[in-house]
Amino acid sequence: MKRRPDEVLAGRGGTLELLRVPAALYGVVSDLRRGLYDRGWLPSARVEVPVVSVGNLTAGGTGKTPMVLWLANELRARGRRPAVLSRGYGAAKDANGENDEARMFAEALPDVLQEQNPDRVEGAIELIARGAEVIVLDDGFQHRRLARDLDIVLIDATRPWGLPSTESSASVRALLPRGLLRERPAALRRAHALVLTRSDQVEPDELDALEAELFEFAPGIPVLRAAHRPVGLRGPDGTLHPSTLREREVDLVSGLGNPAGFERTVRALGAHVHEHRTFPDHHPFTPRDLDGLGADGRWVVTTAKDAVKLSDATVPLHVLDVEFAFASGAAVLTALLDALPNGHARTRRENLHEGLHG
Repeated sequence: MKRRPDEVLAGRGGTLELLRVPAALYGVVSDLRRGLYDRGWLPSARVEVPVVSVGNLTAGGTGKTPMVLWLANELRARGRRPAVLSRGYGAAKDANGENDEARMFAEALPDVLQEQNPDRVEGAIELIARGAEVIVLDDGFQHRRLARDLDIVLIDATRPWGLPSTESSASVRALLPRGLLRERPAALRRAHALVLTRSDQVEPDELDALEAELFEFAPGIPVLRAAHRPVGLRGPDGTLHPSTLREREVDLVSGLGNPAGFERTVRALGAHVHEHRTFPDHHPFTPRDLDGLGADGRWVVTTAKDAVKLSDATVPLHVLDVEFAFASGAAVLTALLDALPNGHARTRRENLHEGLHG
């Protein structure tokens, strides 16, 4: 099987190092752009409702989708009407032009508004017109044209700078295209909170060392720890408890930014992984991608994000549902959410309500 781009970039030496030249140019452009926004020379448009951004420093998966779902539920619990705004990245789109993440949001939060638009300002205005009172901006850390009230940055504790480590060396830490960093780590200073995802898959001393390093890059920014907790296993015969995987032989299939995190979660449940067939993030699956999986009675296990693209699968699938859960620091984030302003749209609605019942 063809190697994933992150597997290739994780190596060292040879022609790979020639990519440091365009990476240096990318860094110059990124620094210039960041400086223009920081100084206000490039404007950010502010809309009439609060905007909460969920983003990351790297290209690839850090667990943003479960975090967006968590935020939407938290905002609803506060009486807000949240909406999810995303770029609409990915080739695997359905007849409605929605990608895998949009379909997953629709299944998990059918009553929450969402919009996919590369123009985030235009998308925000559309959502406000449809009744949104708070906008959750998916993958928004680098999209600074839309002003935000809260910037949450997710960092995968198992590969914080984008690339995995190898048996012989530490992970490569470099900007695109040599590495997976979208910006230099110093950009974390503009965040309001940093969330270490998959923190349960890393030893405590490694987490402590990572937090100390993050403090050097972004002093004073709170660091929270979170995990992706399995909560259900949807299969042909209904929903089972994840513990059903214990001692069971399984095949895995995924198209994620960090498939190793998914595999570690399944192994932690006690399953024996026979094969993990991995594809790039947002991969448009075809029936042939699953050829040979599920032989000899093995269950084929996938993620909720991938399941929406595998509706035509010719083998029975078991979908592992996970829930975003904080191990520490949740009170910090709930306080930040409580401090969000109401926004003009919500104020108008409340005034109208008072007028009708006054």
